[in-house]
Amino acid sequence: MAIDFRDGKTFPRRGREQLGAFLWLARLADKAHASANGTIFDYIYPCPMDKGVLEHWGVTSHEFDGAIQEHPTDSELLAWAKDRIPPDRIKAANAWVLTKKENLDRQDSEEGIVPTI
Repeated sequence: MAIDFRDGKTFPRRGREQLGAFLWLARLADKAHASANGTIFDYIYPCPMDKGVLEHWGVTSHEFDGAIQEHPTDSELLAWAKDRIPPDRIKAANAWVLTKKENLDRQDSEEGIVPTI
């Protein structure tokens, strides 16, 4: 099923949600799929957070778009990411994401999720 955010009630997965060892990968994948399908609505892909994570991973948005097309499922994308991104870059990106607590909390609030401490 295609990801569609146009109803204003369906949202990308949380940035804090891990996919394998990766924070932000699930959210990035949801937004990239929706962008490719023209169903992203008012989300921005790649937004500054997306760009920051991709930069920490050493992956361009163009490369990620290709990975989404070639590896459409979470398990396939995760396998690609594990093969492509070294563990030290994963850790650095995760640490960077967690420094953006205010941004993560704002996203959760806008999407109706009560942040946990």
